[in-house]
Amino acid sequence: MSRTRILILGGGYVGLYTALTLMRKAKDKVDITVIDRRPYMTYAPFLPEVGAASIAPRNAVVPLRRELEGARILQGKIDSINHAARTVVATTDLGEELTVEYDEVVVALGAVSRTLPIPGLAEVGIGFKYVEEAIALRNRVLGRIARAATTDDKELRRKLLTFVFVGGGFAGVEAFSETEDMAKASLRYYPELSADDFNFVMVEAAPRILPEMGPEMGAYTVEELEARGMRVLLETRLESCVDGHVQLSNGESFEADTVVWTAGVKPSPVIQSSDLPLGPRGHVNTAATLQVIDEHGVPIGNAWAAGDCAQVPNLVEDEGDWCAPSAQHAVRQAKHLGANIARRLDGRPLEQYKHKHLGVVASLGLGKGVATTMGFKLRGWPAWVMHRTYHLLAIPTFNRKARVALDWTAAAFFRRDLVSMGRIQDPRRAFEEAARG
Repeated sequence: MSRTRILILGGGYVGLYTALTLMRKAKDKVDITVIDRRPYMTYAPFLPEVGAASIAPRNAVVPLRRELEGARILQGKIDSINHAARTVVATTDLGEELTVEYDEVVVALGAVSRTLPIPGLAEVGIGFKYVEEAIALRNRVLGRIARAATTDDKELRRKLLTFVFVGGGFAGVEAFSETEDMAKASLRYYPELSADDFNFVMVEAAPRILPEMGPEMGAYTVEELEARGMRVLLETRLESCVDGHVQLSNGESFEADTVVWTAGVKPSPVIQSSDLPLGPRGHVNTAATLQVIDEHGVPIGNAWAAGDCAQVPNLVEDEGDWCAPSAQHAVRQAKHLGANIARRLDGRPLEQYKHKHLGVVASLGLGKGVATTMGFKLRGWPAWVMHRTYHLLAIPTFNRKARVALDWTAAAFFRRDLVSMGRIQDPRRAFEEAARG
């Protein structure tokens, strides 16, 4: 009996959990191939803590080859999807082109940063979707603090210690808060500097931040951040940041050496050029069974999608027409998707995805947070504890849960390491200088 070739595009939440579910429920009936540019799944909610040196970077990622033993893992960038021909073309980092055939495809490509044509952004901006970006932000902030402590030029010091974050969603607020918390913690090693030297600025085009939490919790978060000396500029847009000269729509302009872009995401652009049917927002159109459907709601056959790149109907009342692009939905959709593929292979009827959102949590630095869950609103230390508890339970695999717990336990007894390793991105520099004599 031949096995069904399952091709999973993307190794994030949906890709990993779909593969794990299929390996558990249909192991003898499927051959699984996963394609992703990175050989690991990134647990995105931990990126702010990676950027703030509270969690070791390797503990915020899950190696695909280790967890998906028995599956075929291909490392490459997906270039095109031709579902009519049941083929996908990808390119490796070495430039080799791969053409992969399949019987069933799972589109789990997630989302990419949604940028705007702002002058200077592409040259000076830093994204915040991947672990390497979180590491780079940590090294950059600590490196700028070290440089500021060694200069007497007041204008240069001000520029070095000005950190601009664009976007007031969960990623932006948590990165903003955790980074400022880390910067202030580093002051114990820099007697030349004080908290007043820092200039942390958040720019948000909407009238409030953390919109998923409602206006009350968004307003509380602004008050909390501003009480710490941070600035939150609402209904304000970044208009230019050429060479670090920041210009805002409210008329302000100043120099900043660090600009972090967290202003939203959009579905992977690969699906725009595929022959898969898309919904009105540019996502892959799916039924509640997570099958890809055409404009008439008819499954196109042999194609599935979930997560941030998919438009999944929300069957829960009062939560909108479509499922929110959250990790909570992505993980549950992935498990449901894998189970539905197994059901179809067994000739059983498919089931519809339905999940009531449990709530949202956000960290605002060590011991500080906000949360709304099951009708309750929490602030400060209780919300922070809930944030850590939820994400410790949610991160995949016992291995990673244990490692993160050890990181946090060690941090309770020892101070976190606050040293910049910025030159790790230029490892040959010292050797090249030595070779030149």
